[in-house]
Amino acid sequence: MDIVVLIKPTPDITKVKFDVEKGVVDRSSATLEINPFDLYAIEVAKRIKRLFGGTITSISMAPPHAEPALRDAIARGVDRAILLSDKRFAGADTLATSYTLAAAIRKLGHFDIILCGEKSVDGDTAHVGPEVAEFLGIPHISFVTRITSISRDTIVVEADFGDAYYEVELRLPALVALSRPVIFKEEFVEPSMPRVSDVLRAKRARVEVWNADALSDVANASRFGLAGSPTRVVKAYYALEKGRNARVVRGDEGVAAILNALRELGVVL
Repeated sequence: MDIVVLIKPTPDITKVKFDVEKGVVDRSSATLEINPFDLYAIEVAKRIKRLFGGTITSISMAPPHAEPALRDAIARGVDRAILLSDKRFAGADTLATSYTLAAAIRKLGHFDIILCGEKSVDGDTAHVGPEVAEFLGIPHISFVTRITSISRDTIVVEADFGDAYYEVELRLPALVALSRPVIFKEEFVEPSMPRVSDVLRAKRARVEVWNADALSDVANASRFGLAGSPTRVVKAYYALEKGRNARVVRGDEGVAAILNALRELGVVL
């Protein structure tokens, strides 16, 4: 079975900087690592491979310095890693990103199932997975918390739609966007740490880099990056919380001071 895992290298959100003027995340300001939701997709892919054999191909669209995240994916069990990286991909919104990823999958020529995290921790839109599936014209399901069964032709999943859990059967090829935690049949899936030998193997492995020209036979370059993005950021700002404004009262006037402060706040009359 040919399995594709979509991976988004995301910055450490505790260290990343934001370009307020351009309204974009400065991805060069922090180390990129695999989006936590996508780690579950890798683990599920490994379980499917154990059942049916085949290969796991990871695809990611990111700057060149995201290569270590792709090597991490190889260390975790991915067979082939493809990095879509080109200045012409820069500035892409979810629509342009999905179009580019779908083009890369189409260029692969064949796939049985696409797995991804339901969202990324930096964007939090949950758009990309479903949009990729729509561009490819295949069934898709998001917010999946359990894979009940899978064959070479179909997959049965349970999805959390908020008001209820729905059991859905999809005919393959299909795209499944996973929540966390997720259950594969009766087993809870948890991302595993790669062994030292796997990390060393991944350092020697080849990470394929595809630029915009590599997709020219399956895509329209005008739909890449900023040019293919209808979304425009009008304004961006840091949502900073205000600190507490503490008052210290001492002595016999403490009670009166507290009452006056409560009156000022309108808590008491």
